[in-house]
Amino acid sequence: MIMSPGLRKFALTAHVTSSIGWFGAVAAFLALAIVGLTSQDAQRVRAAYLAMELTTWFVIVPFAFVSGLTGVVSSLGTKWGLFRYYWVLMKLVITILATIVLLIHTQPIDLLASVAAKTTVLGASLQSQQLLMVVASSVALVVLLVLTALSVYKPRGMTRYGQRKQYEQRQDVAAVEAATDQAQGIVHELEGNGVHAAAFK
Repeated sequence: MIMSPGLRKFALTAHVTSSIGWFGAVAAFLALAIVGLTSQDAQRVRAAYLAMELTTWFVIVPFAFVSGLTGVVSSLGTKWGLFRYYWVLMKLVITILATIVLLIHTQPIDLLASVAAKTTVLGASLQSQQLLMVVASSVALVVLLVLTALSVYKPRGMTRYGQRKQYEQRQDVAAVEAATDQAQGIVHELEGNGVHAAAFK
């Protein structure tokens, strides 16, 4: 179902806003992860990991879900559809996978924050988790840039489902046009018969 222009703009605004928010929150998370990994200030490291947990649960995760939901709504309510074009389908798959990976990575985030809440010094055993946070958030930024590029460039390519739907729509339009032409022909014929009848009166 195609949405009204006002509703479509509202859904698009919500999608763009949440997507930008998701990207910005991940960028902030990356900055905190780098500080946590490289800083020699124990208090700063502790604060970084506590802030990362809050940023994840109260900003990144909500924005990820809102971005995905509004993206689906925007696709279903416009001509693009959800499964008609490869670029839309790719965005959907990447967003779902990115959200799943995000939820998986909340475990080491919670672990680092839990340790940081109890002590000012993180042990060497957690260094791999600290490095993982930097790598994961860097990859996440690249993924979000790919999603943005897909939205902007909209690469060509229609799925088989989209091609079938397009063919059906063309058939429906052709049928409507044929019926319209036939109806107009009948009207013209009736009008012509009316003129002839009037001539014999």
